[in-house]
Amino acid sequence: MASMIAPRIAPLIDLNADLGEGFGRWTLTDDEALLSVVTSANVACGFHAGDPSIMRRVCEQAAERGVRIGAQVSYRDLAGFGRRAMDVPPDELADEVAYQIGALEVFARAAGSKVSYVKPHGALYNRTVHDAGQAGAVVAGIRLAAGARGLPVLGLPGSLLLAAASEAGLPPVPEAFADRAYTSAGTLVPRGEPGAVLHDPDAVVARAVRMAAEGAVTPADGTAPVPVAARSLCLHGDTPGAAGLALRVREALRTAGVRVEAFA
Repeated sequence: MASMIAPRIAPLIDLNADLGEGFGRWTLTDDEALLSVVTSANVACGFHAGDPSIMRRVCEQAAERGVRIGAQVSYRDLAGFGRRAMDVPPDELADEVAYQIGALEVFARAAGSKVSYVKPHGALYNRTVHDAGQAGAVVAGIRLAAGARGLPVLGLPGSLLLAAASEAGLPPVPEAFADRAYTSAGTLVPRGEPGAVLHDPDAVVARAVRMAAEGAVTPADGTAPVPVAARSLCLHGDTPGAAGLALRVREALRTAGVRVEAFA
């Protein structure tokens, strides 16, 4: 008699990393090594980091490896690496978002690929969690750049950004951070606070597996686990030993029965 038990469906997760974060002779991320591990590349578009030559090179390397190319848009803040709070008028922000996506699209197309999604960076990412005006401006910029085809939007679960994206008909893609501390409300602990970034590789790997397999994370205050319904997991490329840590995470996910696959 055939078994009536349905087969177990393996959890599915995308691995994304911030890449191309350099400028001229200055480099921060080990792009080539990370592109051998991740499935999606958030490429800096020149406003917080990146320049035309770096954008072209990362797009070529990503295309060669079959890695999805995403536009990591930011406030215009090269000096502050896009991590300083800014008040940009919504219309102006929408234009700047569209400008960044369009610039990256040129290099992605030249490499035989395309921009497959958009993710805000730094202060803009955090602002769009709770600011409807800035979230709407980012979505408006994406619509301006992508037209009718639209683009998926990568962001924090429960954020106003993902809500605005969904309302505009853009696929919202929730993500989690294995190396960032969470509050009991499910938001990220601000980088300026102690313990906001995890530096213990074993802890990062364990959290990554739990997020992907169980959809939960223990907040910084040690209270009850917080639900994390993520389709993508961010591995920061600017941390020491990022490429080696990313490889450990991917291997641990495979061992735990989690399928690693791009969302776009």
